[in-house]
Order: sequence, then structure tokens, then C-alpha cells
Amino acid sequence: MSIPTILTAKRKKLFFKLIVIGFTQAALTVMTALLIRFVFDHWITHQHNEFGQLVYFIVTALVLLASITALMRYGERVTAERLGQQYTYDVRLALFDQLVDIAPWTLQKRSRGGHLLRFIGDLTALRQWVSQGLAILTVALVTAVSALIALSFINAILAATVAIVLLLGAGVSLASGQQIHDRVKDTRKFRARIAANVNEKISYLPVVQVFNQTRRERSRLSRQSLRLKDAMINRAKIIGRLRGVTEASNGFATICVLFVGSFEVSQGRSTPGMVVASMSILGMLLPSFRNLGRIYEYWHSYQVALERINSFMDTPELIIDQAGATKLNVTQGKIDFHNINFNDIFNQLNGTIAGQTKLAIVGSNGTGKSTLMNMLLRLVDPDSGDIFIDDQNIKHCTLSSIRQTIGVVSPDLPLLRGSLERNLRYRYRKASADELAQVCKLCGVDKVIAELPDGINTRIIDGGMNLSFGQRQRISLARAILGNPKILLLDEADANLDHTSKKLLDQILASFSGTVIMITHNYDRVSKADYIWHLADGGIVEKGTPNELLKQNGATSALFNFHLKAVV
Repeated sequence: MSIPTILTAKRKKLFFKLIVIGFTQAALTVMTALLIRFVFDHWITHQHNEFGQLVYFIVTALVLLASITALMRYGERVTAERLGQQYTYDVRLALFDQLVDIAPWTLQKRSRGGHLLRFIGDLTALRQWVSQGLAILTVALVTAVSALIALSFINAILAATVAIVLLLGAGVSLASGQQIHDRVKDTRKFRARIAANVNEKISYLPVVQVFNQTRRERSRLSRQSLRLKDAMINRAKIIGRLRGVTEASNGFATICVLFVGSFEVSQGRSTPGMVVASMSILGMLLPSFRNLGRIYEYWHSYQVALERINSFMDTPELIIDQAGATKLNVTQGKIDFHNINFNDIFNQLNGTIAGQTKLAIVGSNGTGKSTLMNMLLRLVDPDSGDIFIDDQNIKHCTLSSIRQTIGVVSPDLPLLRGSLERNLRYRYRKASADELAQVCKLCGVDKVIAELPDGINTRIIDGGMNLSFGQRQRISLARAILGNPKILLLDEADANLDHTSKKLLDQILASFSGTVIMITHNYDRVSKADYIWHLADGGIVEKGTPNELLKQNGATSALFNFHLKAVV
């Protein structure tokens, strides 16, 4: 995937508007200068005492020109910001589209802080370049070139003097380019490290507290902050030097115009009014060039941010709909795994789950139980092999239809920040009030709602950490079965449940008419399943009914004898 370009069709109109504003400002600048020259040459230098009605006309014209110039400045700022905001809006959505298409464990290879910085810091850099860099530079160049061309028809020598000095200042500024780029890159790198560190500590603060590592983590943050501080100071030195050059160039331009103009007057080739007019043009152009250093800084920040964003957009292992994907249509919920290979986890795994049955998947940690569920959800695709639901290859089905068909409860799918109702409806927002009430009653969420101060409108914090484990699990179950999915996946859904919650889970499984796949270490849960798969050594080493596998002397029986002895 690639990010949108700056000048798409809808943004070309805004860019063209900025060019028109630039020409308008140039015209206003020249007209103001000509009026100033007229006033200076005809009244001030010739000491006219009779102004007559003409002076009122000139004063009115100057006020009107100043008012229109102010309006143009306003329009320039608003149009520039609109251009930048539209661009960052499109890029933000492109980043999100890429984010949700990446396989979860590929995404987890990079820190959350780095991803947050990409959505906040990098997008800010893009917006600043477009709205406060590119847009302002475009207007400044159009205005300057147009005004200098107009000035050249009045006095070519003065126009050339202004142009040469400004170009020399711009050239000196451009010579600092690589240093600015390096400093911007350093500050971005150190910001990303701090963001990653702080985000980790926020997410796992109890680990720091319980293991008494507060002082050590503070020292680590201090070292990172010192590196960022030094990088920011070094960056400020380069930018400060650049702005100093810009100010010196602007001052030098003023001096040159003054002395060259004076010389032209002494030679009879110009008038004092023309010199004053040239100074006024220069005064109107200099503010834009005074920002040249900042604009150049925005450009390099944009380049660094663009490098990081393009790197993210080039992330492999995307899970997306194939061309011509069709909607998955499930009636029975039969699932077939055919010759599945994935990394070092699965080697030619084959197995069929009959529709409307309950399968327990067991095995030691790391044997691929959760990976198998993730493949069924297409959170990851196998390296080779196919998965079929009711004889439909899920690779050829749309992701939305697959995930609408499957309800999931997993420790990897926590509750989200927002209201309790938002969490309940998160999978199936179209549920009626009656359907929601029935599911809440079935899962025991109605009792949770009754216990909370704001009921179903209670605000849930990240991960549902303001609720008990049992309450979170009941809400997760209700979220999974709302909308009546045809397939239900339970990844350790019965772990650490109290007696009441386990009874509720039994009731839910008894009433569920679709296919159920459970990852569990609970002997009672396994014994109530219709079938068992025991994963080990890259495949299914045993499969059969609970009566067959739990009573015979095999790997499954040995696994649960071990668990039972451990409990005792």
C-alpha cells in the first residue's frame, strides 16, 4: 500500500486557490508601492500644501488595499490549513487501513509507542509541511516573483538588487539541509524510544511496582530524556543559525535597496519616491522569507516522517480480501483443515470438525492451539494448505463475512474503553434491545449491570480493569454470542472462573446450537465435549471422543492425569 499524494484532484483546487492568492497579494503589494511613490514624489518631496480631494482618495485606496491584503492573509491561512488537514485526514485513514490488515504478531514486533508516534507525531510533521511549509512557500514565491517582475519594469536595478540578496540568503539556508535532516531524524528516533518506554510502563505498571524497579525505570527514562534533550538542543542550534542567516539576509537586503536606491537617485535615474516604494515592497516580501528557515525545518521533518510512514506501509504479511472474494454462507458449521503448514508449528495438519458439535483442543503450551483459531479467523494465513467452512475455502471469502460468522472469547481480546453497552454490541451493533437483554440474561450480565452504579451505561476503562475478572468474562461471552454466530471459539474462556460463572458457561454451551471449538485445560470441560483434538509435534496426535481418549492409555489421558495430579 502507498500513502495518498498531496495534490489529488480535490486538493488541486485548494492549491490553485493559494496561487491566486499569491498573485493577488503581489498585485496589492505593487499597487500599494505605486501609491506610496506617488505620495512621496508629488507631495512630500515637492512640499505641496494643497492636497485637495485626491488625498482622500489615496488614503481611502491605501486603507482599502491594506484591508484586502489582510483578507488575503486570512484566506491564505485558512486555505493552507484546509489543504494540510485534508491531506493528513487521508493519510491517517490509509495508516489505519494498513494497521488493521497486518497480522497481529507482525504488528507486535514493533512497539506500541512507535505506532502511536506514527499516528500523532509523524502526521503532525506531514500537516505542518503541507499547511505551514508548502502552502506558505507557494504563496511567498508567487508573490515575490510577481512583485519583483512588476518592480523590474519600474526600476530594474532595484528589482535585481532585492532578488539577488534574497536568493543568496535562500542559498545559504539550503546549504544546511543535511545537518537539519540528521538532527530531525535523531529527535524522531529518541521520541519513539521514549514513547515506547512510557507506553509499556503504563500498560504493565504493576510489574514495575511489584518487582520494586521504580528507581531503575526512572533512571532509564532519565537517560532517554537526556538523549532527546541533547538532540533537541543540537537541532535548535542548526535552526537558530538558519534563522540568523535569514534575518541577516533580510537586513542586508534592506541596506542594499537603500544604498542602491540612493545612488540611483543621485544619478537621476530614480526618484526618492521610487526608493521608498521599493522599500515598501521589500517590507511586504520579507515576512514570508523570514519564515524560510522554519519552512525548511518543516520540509526535513516531513521527509523523516515520510520515511517512517512508508516503512510502515511496506509492512509484509497483510491479511486482505482476495480479488473476487465472496461472502461466506454457513449452515452447518463444518470445518476442514487440509494440509496446513505454518512456520515450525504445523506440518501437514489435517482434520475435520463436524458441524454443530463441540470440539475441545488440548495440548501443551506452544503446540499451536491459539494459532489454529487465529487461522480460522484469518488473523494469519497458513504458509500452505487450506481451511474450509461448509466446503467453502475461507481464502476466497470476505474477511467481514468470516468474522461475522464466528464469535470469539479470548484473553487476547479484552474489553475496550467506552460504555458497557458499547462493549456488548461491539461485534454486532444491530442487535435489538430484546436480543441484547436475552443474551445478557443468559450470560449473567444482567446481574453485573444491576451491580454497577450507571448500569449498562457504566464506563469501562482499558481492558475492563475496573471490573472483576468474572464480570469481564461474562461480558466477553455475551459480546461473542450476540448476533447468533454459527461458530463459537473459546480460548481458555473457563480459566479462573468461579463456580457460578462455570455454571453459566455450561448453560451457554448447552443452549448454543452452532459449532464450538474450545481451548481448555479443564478436565470437566473436555469430558463434556463431543470430540477432542490433541495437538503435538506439528499436528493432531490423537483425536476422538472423550470416552475414547480420556480412558485409554494415551497422550491425552496422560496429559489430564498430569493436570489432575497437579491440582491434587
